[in-house]
Amino acid sequence: MLDGSDQALFVTWKKQGILEPYIPTELMKWPADQRDPDGMYASIRFTLMPIAYNTKLVKPEDAPKSFADLLDPKWSGKIVKAHPSYSGGIVTSTFQTVKAMGWGYIEKLGKQKVLQVQSATEPPKKLALGERAVSADGLEYMDIREQQAGAPIKIVYPKEGTPFIPGCEAIAKNAPHPNAAKLFMSFMVSRETQQYLADNAGLRSFNPDVKLKPGVVPLAQIKLLPSDPVAQAAATEEIKKKYSQYFGI
Repeated sequence: MLDGSDQALFVTWKKQGILEPYIPTELMKWPADQRDPDGMYASIRFTLMPIAYNTKLVKPEDAPKSFADLLDPKWSGKIVKAHPSYSGGIVTSTFQTVKAMGWGYIEKLGKQKVLQVQSATEPPKKLALGERAVSADGLEYMDIREQQAGAPIKIVYPKEGTPFIPGCEAIAKNAPHPNAAKLFMSFMVSRETQQYLADNAGLRSFNPDVKLKPGVVPLAQIKLLPSDPVAQAAATEEIKKKYSQYFGI
């Protein structure tokens, strides 16, 4: 079983011929653009990549409302951000943000003395500890987990749009136990499992029967940046190279 938050990887693996087609019946309820037309892979869950801030360090009226706001000199040395060379989710969010705002935005952000971490799970932790006042990215479900644990974190869905991060699964061709893999994938997309992930992990579901946990902002109230895994797959190496150039890491 292959699982990852960089949807573009599955586009590449499909081209390489290393995937075995399988789409569980439950996945037919999903949006058509979240499953491969040839049945090679599908998005089984998703999360978002918003901005967030520590409410003990930032007053609500002073908090950033957009990605552009993070370029204000007042945030210099106060931002934490993850790196696309380590995290598939950050590759996705960087691709979507650059598409919306251009590389000029990333170049300017790189001059803001940003605390650079690796995983997309880390920025919410740094906020919770008060090591930085604002996160430029970080997984929404981790922000939610930290909130539920009592951390002083407030999520901001940027005016330009919030990066949309689907998590995909596929079965490898010639897998030693293909039937077990199919059963596991069917289990993962069942309504019961999807509801569990929403309730206990803070993840979002494509299943229309899954209910959001109280306090989670509905998608209808959030402007999303669209995913484009084919274009992202072609741009991945450029993303990593330019990002490292602008952040010096």
